[in-house]
Amino acid sequence: MTIRDGVYIAGEWLPGADESAIELYSSGDESVLGSFSPASVSQAGQAARAAALAFPVWSTTNREVRTQALRAIADGIEARTDEFAALATHEVGTTIGISKAVQVGLALNVLRTTADAMDALEVAEEHEGFTVVREPVGVVVAITPWNFPLHQIVAKIAPAIAAGCTVIVKPAELSSLSAIALFEVIHEVGLPAGVVNLICGSGPIVGEALAAHPDVDMVSFTGSTRAGARVGEIAIKDIKKVALELGGKSATIILEDAALEKAVSVSLSAAFTNNGQMCSALTRLIVLRSQLEKVEELLSAAIVKQVIGDPFENGIRVGPMVSAHQRDVVIGYIEKGIAEGATLLAGGPERPAGKGYFVQPTIFTNVRNDMVIAREEIFGPVLVVIPVDTEEEAIDVANDSDYGLSGAVWGADREHAVAVAGKIRTGQVAINGGAFYADAPFGGYKKSGIGRELGSHGLEEFFEYKAIRF
Repeated sequence: MTIRDGVYIAGEWLPGADESAIELYSSGDESVLGSFSPASVSQAGQAARAAALAFPVWSTTNREVRTQALRAIADGIEARTDEFAALATHEVGTTIGISKAVQVGLALNVLRTTADAMDALEVAEEHEGFTVVREPVGVVVAITPWNFPLHQIVAKIAPAIAAGCTVIVKPAELSSLSAIALFEVIHEVGLPAGVVNLICGSGPIVGEALAAHPDVDMVSFTGSTRAGARVGEIAIKDIKKVALELGGKSATIILEDAALEKAVSVSLSAAFTNNGQMCSALTRLIVLRSQLEKVEELLSAAIVKQVIGDPFENGIRVGPMVSAHQRDVVIGYIEKGIAEGATLLAGGPERPAGKGYFVQPTIFTNVRNDMVIAREEIFGPVLVVIPVDTEEEAIDVANDSDYGLSGAVWGADREHAVAVAGKIRTGQVAINGGAFYADAPFGGYKKSGIGRELGSHGLEEFFEYKAIRF
């Protein structure tokens, strides 16, 4: 077993100053995947200082240099696609095909579309009597989750680097090996010392130390709403800018005229993408009561195709959870759903035999929107079906949530489906299975967060605006 350095400061790899290495396990068979040496609070401070020292030069560097750096990082990742995909499959449990197409492919797309967006951005806006100038916000701390380890880092550092900011990345412990591999690519690209730094370690220790550090100007966090509230609380004490991409409990509404078979099939797959380990997973399926029986028949047929097993094998649709803890959390929610009186249509709390952090793909029906399984983010392969009597009730149920990150509407009349989407308070809505775009703004309403990521809208988060009057 190789112990990897978990610290990259001012262009140099360093061993973490924390005394004990953190072991990571393959989610599919529970074998030891590797380990890393975590950073100390002192090293977090060193990284913040290195980023602050690098900022004056990087912030004035020609934008073509900055966007070319993003494209070079993308090229370096692409050359190691198989390695990054395998790491994501081991660390997160993502099936290997999705790891290549999404875990790696989306990261490449984000880097390149962000570079394009920066190239096209008008940094100065001329008005009568004044000019508005966009200036980089400063030193950014990027705290990222484990579910999309490569993409989640890239979605923060790409716009930050492009805007002229300098960055310290604090990745989730469970996916630190992916972060270390990414920084190997960044090191090879040869960015100036201190522009991008890596601090692997505990969120409550080094993450909070970075959020509180006086050299830091902004904190961009993706993770649970609870943890995001804590990060925001720390950052706001020093009046730092905060961007938060948090939880979700997103709803799909199937309208009366929808192509039911396709709507159900796609909705089930959307709920179970990345084994349900997605903040934007469409985990509430809202259907008319008059169509419930048919929907249940279609779900029962479609769930058979959600084959569970070794995520490296072809044909597997659902892999393991990221960890034993996450597996137990999801099973606990399934047990709660049964206790609440929801109808178990498929799956259940019984653990599949053998090694790995597996959970049975599970569907509940006859769910009320006040049940825990309909209100809390489960982060696993669990879909809840909520019957309603009218379209208006469907919209009310979709909006009756603490969250507002994503959503979907299915209907034959596109104009009407778009009108329904307009009534859902959420950051994104897919119409009839609309695709995900790396340059469309991503973020949410309510407790799903503050701010947006991706494309030109994501770039805006990393600027301050200066008005120069004449």
